[in-house]
Amino acid sequence: MSNAKTEELFDTLRAACSRQYGFNPRRVTEGMRYVGKEGHGKDIVHVFKDAGTHSQIELKNTFVTLREKHGDKPHWTDAEKARYKHSDAEIDKEIAAKRAEMEYIRNSALYQDHRAQLLSHYKDWPGYQPSAHNPREAARALIDTLTAANDARLTAFAAHAQSNDPAHLAHLLLIPCHLEIEASKAA
Repeated sequence: MSNAKTEELFDTLRAACSRQYGFNPRRVTEGMRYVGKEGHGKDIVHVFKDAGTHSQIELKNTFVTLREKHGDKPHWTDAEKARYKHSDAEIDKEIAAKRAEMEYIRNSALYQDHRAQLLSHYKDWPGYQPSAHNPREAARALIDTLTAANDARLTAFAAHAQSNDPAHLAHLLLIPCHLEIEASKAA
């Protein structure tokens, strides 16, 4: 499908979501991804999926339907619907908070001290070193090692993140890696 046709579908999606559910068009633009068409003949619908939660919306002509359940998993919780109704000011506040969190992670002693080690597991990084671990496994192993050693940097990082979940902490440490790799590709 052409970019122009996809953008036309997004225009219709934004208008219908705003009209039917009170969703902020900006949030729809930021959150939704076009998946494709489903159905045949007059029953064709265009499907869009939220990038983070995977909740789906069907667009048929100028009418949208939230897929409340997809497979065995319920979608479109009240909290998610409320998030899509946020005002521009609330969205800006959320973006500022995410940027501040990213700056904290990027500048934390934990990330700075292990940056090269974490990045070395990415094939797209110039300093890539083949390993038996993928980046997620390597970050998780690092968290486990630092936890066993009662590392003060990890303790401070976990306190700031308000989490002691090793998988979550590993995920947070990898976010700046992805940004650095994207920046190196663009350069």
